[in-house]
This record gives sequence, structure tokens and C-alpha cells, in this order.
Amino acid sequence: MMDMAEYVALENTVLVLAFVLSLMFGVIAQRTSFCTMGAVSDVYNMGSWTRMRVWGMAAGVAMLGFGVMSYFGWIRAADTIYSAGALNWLAALGGGLLFGFGMVLASGCANKTLIRIGEGNLKSVVVFIMIALGATSAMWGLSSVLYTFAVDHGTRYTENGTLMSAWIAPAAGLDSGTVGLAMAVVIGGGLTAWALSSKKFRSSANNLLAGFGIGLLIVAMWWVIGHLGYVEEHPDTLDAVYAGTAAGGMQSFSFTSPIARSLYLVTMTDPTRPLLISVGVLTVVGVIIGSFLHALYSRTFQWEGLNGEQDTALHMIGGTCMGVGGVIAGGCTVGQGLSGVSTLSGESFIAVAGIMLGGVVGLRLQMWLLMRNE
Repeated sequence: MMDMAEYVALENTVLVLAFVLSLMFGVIAQRTSFCTMGAVSDVYNMGSWTRMRVWGMAAGVAMLGFGVMSYFGWIRAADTIYSAGALNWLAALGGGLLFGFGMVLASGCANKTLIRIGEGNLKSVVVFIMIALGATSAMWGLSSVLYTFAVDHGTRYTENGTLMSAWIAPAAGLDSGTVGLAMAVVIGGGLTAWALSSKKFRSSANNLLAGFGIGLLIVAMWWVIGHLGYVEEHPDTLDAVYAGTAAGGMQSFSFTSPIARSLYLVTMTDPTRPLLISVGVLTVVGVIIGSFLHALYSRTFQWEGLNGEQDTALHMIGGTCMGVGGVIAGGCTVGQGLSGVSTLSGESFIAVAGIMLGGVVGLRLQMWLLMRNE
């Protein structure tokens, strides 16, 4: 068993690597304009699937990487934060709907909010604050009653957790790792092939960079936390933990709850609320800095503010909806949509469906407001 000094050294290594990966995420997302809300908008408004193919490739690559690592035992799929013993379908669907609706009003999801802050967008600073307040309320405040209601009325308890590979494995007479790899090849490989089947998609280097790059960063974060950061016995508690994470569970990129936890940076001198530097908080900071550095390099950094009362109100409402919805759903377009989906969690697929549907509702409202103001 490692001693505390060794554990602290490992934790610092995990945090540094997570920060580096987050910088890379920010650079790639800023360079390629990676945006899930934009992908939904393109499909709904123009019938263009190019940006959705980017998202699909990122999800597919992440699935393939996770499936391979799980099959060879490098990470433990059952330890992820997406493999709970109960399927909270109502929370995933309802929270996803609220998040998707909010991301349209706020001009982008939580990930895009961080990217735009790095680009000099002051609207996104307002959205960031509202996401943090909304998520805090959903975790510890008044809005938590919504999550409690969803759990009480929409939870299906399953013997094999929420991972679809664990559902199928007993019936197939195979271990979940083998089934997970097979499903990753079929679903993840299919998404990747679908993206690459478009000549328009293949003709853009940015599309390929975003699809492969973001997907590989999800995989890399799984390896850093799930393999490198795994500690079988914590020196103090003797429990199995994943170094650097806020709750000790295995995770990859996710932004809603970490945005709320980043508020601790503001109160770091308050002795009753000690500073907690975790992987989640560092990903938030890293993505912003990565976006900022590339925006300066590419000369795309530009200050942009809010435009009137309606614009301000919509962004505030949108940010709040994302904060509350993201916590209830268990993640955002990256947390549930890429990291969660890569594990083949049934709950993550439900949350993504909710996010997409909520995005369509938001786009319809946006169109109605536009027509009313003309």
C-alpha cells in the first residue's frame, strides 16, 4: 500500500495531466468551433448534418477507446460515475430536456460557454455564473427537489447497473468486457464510419481534427483518471479511489457540476469552505485558458457584450436551465453526451435524447421570438 506522500505525488500528476488535456480540449474546440448546440441548429434550421457528424465521430472514437481499455482491463467500466445501480430515466430525460432548452437560449452548451469566455465573450461570463448558481441550487439548494422527484418517480432498479453491456452480457453468456468491446465496435465504429462517409465532412481538416481530437481527449482523460489515477487502497480510508476527483469516482470530461464547484475558487480564503482543486475544476480552467491562447494566436479574440434586455434575460434563463438540468441529467453535452455515451450507459443515451429534444424546443422558441420582434 502506498503512503500519503506517494498518494499526493500521484494526485498531483493526475491533476497536471488533466489540466494539459483540458488545454488541448480548449485549443481544438476553439479552432474548430466544436459546438453541440450548433450541430442541432444546423440540422433543424438548414438540414445540414456536417457538424452533427463531427459530434458523432467524437462520440464514436470515445466509445472505441473506452471499449478497448475496458476489454484489456486497463480501466474498470463498472467504476465510472455513469454505472450506478439504478436507471434514473426520468432524471436523465427531464434534466436533458431542460439542459437542451437552456443551451439554445444561452447560445451554446456548457463547453461552448467556456470556449467563448476564452474568446472574450462577456455574454458567456453571465451564462457561466448562471450555470454555476443553477447547478449549485440543483445539488444543494431548492432545485434539488426536482431531482428528488425524478428519482422517486422515474427510477428503475436493475441488477446489472446502467451499462448496456452489463445488461446484454448474461443473456449472451459472455463477460461484460467482451460485450462492451463488441458494442463499441458496432456503435462507435458505425458512428465514425457514418461521419467519414460524407465527402463534405472529409474535405475539412477542422472536422477531422474535432472528431478525432475531441474523441481521443475523452479517451485520454479516461486513461489518466481510470488507469493512472486508480488507487486500490487510500492511505487514510483504505478505500479504492481515483486520485484527483472530487468524489473519488472514475470520470472523464464533464462541465456542469465542475463549473459550480469552481465557485470554491472565489471563496478559497473562507476557512469554512476549503479550496478543493479537483480534475473537474481544472478542466473548467484549462478549457478557458486553452481557448484564450488559441484565440490570441489565431487573432480571433474579440470582446462581445450583451445586446439589450431580452438578450440578457434569455442568456440568464438559459444558463440557469443548463445548470439545473445538467445536474439533474447527470451531465452536459460532453459529460453525458461524450464521456457518458462512451461507456455505453443507457442513462447517458436517454439524457442525450432529452438534450437534443430540448434543443429543438429551444430553437422553436427562438424562431417565434425572432418573428415576433420583426
